[in-house]
Amino acid sequence: MSKNSAFWLHDFSALCWDSKMSLSIDQVRKVARLARLELSEPDLVRMQQQLSAILDYIDQLNQLNTDGVEPLAHPLPMQNVFRPDEEVPSLPIDAALQNAPDKVVVDSRDKQDNPIRAHYFGVPAVFSDEPVSH
Repeated sequence: MSKNSAFWLHDFSALCWDSKMSLSIDQVRKVARLARLELSEPDLVRMQQQLSAILDYIDQLNQLNTDGVEPLAHPLPMQNVFRPDEEVPSLPIDAALQNAPDKVVVDSRDKQDNPIRAHYFGVPAVFSDEPVSH
């Protein structure tokens, strides 16, 4: 948690909660409106209980003595598990398109007017059941 979010939580809690850290239905309604959520009355009651329980837990965590504890992003040591980015030959066009349900070949010209042939996967149009035609 960043210092800004911890500061926000502290300020928000000071404005909203009594000593039990419980939210009122009006406060839950306001949070739902800010999140652009439409909640029914039973959902508001359920969210009030759940959010209050979360905030009670945060209050318990805030009571812990964390002097000398370094902030961390993850509880376990992390390392990059990805391979180094190395240039490798591309997959041949025939191999790449071998399982394509519809293959599209387009002959055109580049900016210098050289002939080029492009190979694509044919897919249905987004707003139609008709396949894309070139």
